[in-house]
Amino acid sequence: MTRKSDAAGRSTIRDVAARAGVSASTVSRVLGGVYPVSTATRTRVMRAVREMDYVADARAKAVAGVGTPTLAFVLEDITGPSFAHMARGVEREAARLGHLCLVCSTDGDLRQELDFIETMRAQRAAAVILVGGAADTPEYRARTRRIADSLASAGSRLVLCGRPPLGPGAPVTVIEYDNEGGAHALVAHVLGQGHRRVLFLGGKPDHTTAQGRERGYVGAHRSRGLEPDPDLLLHGDFTRDSGHRLMRRALERGLDFTAVVAATDMVAAGALTALHEAGLDVPGDVSLAGYDDIPFARDLRPALTTVHVPYEELGRLAVRTALGHSADSPGEHLLLGTHVVVRDSVAAVRG
Repeated sequence: MTRKSDAAGRSTIRDVAARAGVSASTVSRVLGGVYPVSTATRTRVMRAVREMDYVADARAKAVAGVGTPTLAFVLEDITGPSFAHMARGVEREAARLGHLCLVCSTDGDLRQELDFIETMRAQRAAAVILVGGAADTPEYRARTRRIADSLASAGSRLVLCGRPPLGPGAPVTVIEYDNEGGAHALVAHVLGQGHRRVLFLGGKPDHTTAQGRERGYVGAHRSRGLEPDPDLLLHGDFTRDSGHRLMRRALERGLDFTAVVAATDMVAAGALTALHEAGLDVPGDVSLAGYDDIPFARDLRPALTTVHVPYEELGRLAVRTALGHSADSPGEHLLLGTHVVVRDSVAAVRG
């Protein structure tokens, strides 16, 4: 039976220390994350925290003037330019509102993500912002719903940016941008230049962001009475190397296309290099478009036609919305618009 020590019947830091077989100061170091602690010790402490449902009373410290209210920003890869701009929006808005912003880059490690969220719950972070697409599976929804409920019980708020919503009733804020609409408008622009064989360099098939952009590609064709050739749909990831690899594969296969739409600007950059390596001119021989409108898109040669996503504003809105709700308030779903930025990399089809 779990031993309770304080007057409210809640587990204390000494209870957790006893369960883990360490000192209370060691538990504090693990939860604070600012002192080096061995992996084995950290694992024992976090297991005890979960088993005892321990939540550190960080609010009392804040009332006493010790510490700063925090927000957590969790993403898979902080080196991605679009995520970096969103992180800047989160950090700037958090600072403006007097909150400290903590960033965790998980490299796709679900265990690391869950451990960080649990630490933020223990420290009573005002909100935890999860960023980036995911596979929309029953397991994902159940796991994320548990996270939302757990954070709400500690007075925190879960915000999903670009991740699939959880359905009605979840104490979560969902903020998205119009992935499908942006891709539809972009491909419609390319088709409007007379192109009918449009190669699409997409992301992972189960990734919700990639799925939205692929739906826009297909929908733009069908709205014009066209059916895209399935051979022109290639899947990889959202990196420059993936774009280079997929573009080389398409050229080696001898695929017939006059234009390329890449799922991200980074993918487009890799594709552009592969096209130049093959001696092809953009847009003279092949038109090329990207998605995201990250800053270097305008500095490519030719400057890249793309879809502008308001990433920094997305980050700012995530903070404002999270802090404007009580932790257990009903879910809210916000959708930001996107628009096509026409530059030099798309031209009318020859002939």
